[in-house]
Parts: sequence; C-alpha cells; structure tokens
Amino acid sequence: MKQAVILVGGKQYIATEGETLRVDLLPEGTKELETDALLVIDADKTTVGTPTVKGVKVKAKVVEPEIKGDKVRVIRYHSKKRVHKENGHRQRYSEIKIESIK
Repeated sequence: MKQAVILVGGKQYIATEGETLRVDLLPEGTKELETDALLVIDADKTTVGTPTVKGVKVKAKVVEPEIKGDKVRVIRYHSKKRVHKENGHRQRYSEIKIESIK
C-alpha cells in the first residue's frame, strides 16, 4: 500500500489511494488537485523529500466543494459580574478523493 504526505492549504495530510480527506476550504471552482509529495511510504521503503520527492505527484478529485463542520460554541462567563456572552463558529471544509500517487 502506497502512502504519501501532502501539503494542502498549509496543512499536511497522510494520503492513501482511494481515500477521502476533509481539507480546508479550497478556492471556488476547483475540480481537481495535483500536488507534490513531501514523503512517500511504499511498503518497507520510505523516501523523504527535500522539500518534495522528485517525480512523485498526487492527483485528487474534489468530491464535495463545501462542507460545514460541527458547530463550536465559545462561552465567556464571569460569576457575580453579569457577564455572559456566547459565540458560535462552523468551519468550512472541502472533501477530496485521492485518485493516484505516481
């Protein structure tokens, strides 16, 4: 089984062929993605790039352009001070499927 570490949106992900990943929101209109591999694991052989592995490309297809994550509630509260404030946030993601590592 071949695995690669890829860089998408400033974050690193471990990718396997056929796997779906949830990454930070990609620019609108992105249908396919092709990135360099930072590290490749092929059975017992590991290749580390400086900064990328030469000749290895990871191709991915955007399955879902925008997904909202779970809501995170942030509460600020001080007892006996009449301070109570709530904020919420839902992070937006894109879902990609890794097609090939070659």
